[in-house]
This record gives sequence, C-alpha cells and structure tokens, in this order.
Amino acid sequence: MRKTALFLVVAAALVFSAPNAASAADESTDYGPDEPRTPTLAGSTVSPACDADVPWITYSIVLTDPDDQSTGDTAQLTLTDGSSSVTLPLGTLGPDGTLTGSVLWPGASVDGNGNGNGWPGWVFQNGEWVQTSGNYAWTRGDISATIQVNPEISVMLSYPQATPDCAVSPSVTGTPSGLAVTGGQSDALLPLAAGGGAALLLGAGLYAARRRHARS
Repeated sequence: MRKTALFLVVAAALVFSAPNAASAADESTDYGPDEPRTPTLAGSTVSPACDADVPWITYSIVLTDPDDQSTGDTAQLTLTDGSSSVTLPLGTLGPDGTLTGSVLWPGASVDGNGNGNGWPGWVFQNGEWVQTSGNYAWTRGDISATIQVNPEISVMLSYPQATPDCAVSPSVTGTPSGLAVTGGQSDALLPLAAGGGAALLLGAGLYAARRRHARS
C-alpha cells in the first residue's frame, strides 16, 4: 500500500513539473539577445551644382548605426561609367554620423578668385580651348555614383546643366585650325575690300584725266 502511494506521489510530481520545464525552455528561446541592427546610409544624397562657372558636387551623408556596427567614419564618392571610375574623398563623419559639403567635379578647376578655369572634357592648347576625350570627359555622360563609408549606398548623379548665369564649359572655345570664330572671315575680307576700293579710285582718276585732255 505504501509503495502504491509513493508511486502516485512521484507520478504527480512529474506531471506538474513538466509544464514548468517546457515554459522555462520557451522563455530561454523567446528572450535571447537581439541580433545587432545593420548600419545604413539611407537618406544620404548627392546633387550637381554650378557656381561661378564651376561644376560642383554637393553631398549630405547620414549614417544610421544604432548598434555601433560600422567600422569606419570616412566617406568617399565613387563615379563610374562601367569602364572608367574615379573616387573622391569627402571627409570624416561627425559624432552624430552626418557630413555635408561640396567637392569639385572631376576635371574641373578654379582660379585664385574661385572662378572656373578648367572643365571635364576640355583642354587649353596653343592659346585656345579644344575638346578632348581625356580630363574625365566620360563623367559628362551616363554615370552611376556610390557613397561609401561602411556600409555604402547607390545615388543618382549627372553633370550639371548650364544656365544663363553659370557655364559648365569654356565660354570661348576657339578652333583648332582655320579662321578664328570671332569674325575670322570678316577680317580676311578687309584687305580685299581695301584693295578693291583703291582700284576703283585709280580708275575714276584716269577717266577724269582723259576727259579733261579730250576737251583741251
């Protein structure tokens, strides 16, 4: 009789302890450590700009990294057309993970007063501007751009358009050969016109002299 009672007590204990064990197992599964959130550059942008005849790239970078997973804080911008590429250093992100500013378009340059004196796809040779396939001319075409910190993000970018107040190419291009663009043909005709006028005057003088001689 005692053995039967003891068996019943042990069996009851096992029945009541099983749900508690299962519950503990569930709790250990449900309340484990969260996976770190991946950093992102969502919201970062770049834009083309033109100022004082200078093509620029303006940028606004935002790094969201709530769990400190990013291993870098230096930003750069890479442009490519699929066969050529160039990487532009942008700077170091601030403590809040942001960075704004502007950088010269590849191939562009400025003088001491900040005015444009160089443009992609153009070179100054023999006293005149001529187009070239070099000097980052490819950046004026169809390109893609990527902001890179760690992580990275693809952004839209294209060469800035000219406006009445801002040129994105040389204002005086010149010509590699032949007459100058600025009135070359008119200048060439001036000596001919002067020579023709002198001939007319000489002919008129001879005609008048003959008439006077005939009358006398």
